[in-house]
Amino acid sequence: MVSPFRIGIDFDNTIITYDDVFCRAAKNHGLVEPGFVGGKQAVRDAVRLLPEGELIWQRLQGQVYGKGIAEARMIDGCEAFLRRCRAEFCEVAIVSHKTKFGHYDPDRVDLREAALGWMEARRLFDGDCGIALDDIYFENTRSEKLTRIATLGLTHFIDDLEEVLTDPGFPPNVKRFLFADDGHDGAQYVVCPTWRDIEERIFERA
Repeated sequence: MVSPFRIGIDFDNTIITYDDVFCRAAKNHGLVEPGFVGGKQAVRDAVRLLPEGELIWQRLQGQVYGKGIAEARMIDGCEAFLRRCRAEFCEVAIVSHKTKFGHYDPDRVDLREAALGWMEARRLFDGDCGIALDDIYFENTRSEKLTRIATLGLTHFIDDLEEVLTDPGFPPNVKRFLFADDGHDGAQYVVCPTWRDIEERIFERA
């Protein structure tokens, strides 16, 4: 039995969260106070206030997305969602705007290989998740990401960035889900704060 659903998912901050990694890295580099509490967004806001803050932030991103990715964790509920997709015989593709190297990473860590290593370590390619390696796509630009979503013939796409889902180039026939803590459903997308909400919207309200 084959499901009519072909579901696309963004990677960074949708499947994987770097919140704890950013906080630790910022403290280790003395960019925030030892008692600082906050995730990626809070770290970015604090670092950008420093002299040359934007450059420092870019370098920090390169380190976290490269060497630091091993410490990142899967967002709660994502694995259960992927298991549900497999149980429902849905094809799943990961489509990510991710360059091969960070622009300001002196170590030149291959970000794509690092991401694939993280996925393999969490058994996304086998077991009950069962995403095919051939269904992982890394694109250099947002435009290329949107083109990939269109050419794959996806029925649903899940992303944490509103600007991706509202981009004029986003294929209009794909159902859009914004993975966000707050917001209201609009004409263009459905807002879901948790993976359980996404699962319910796709499978239980279909």
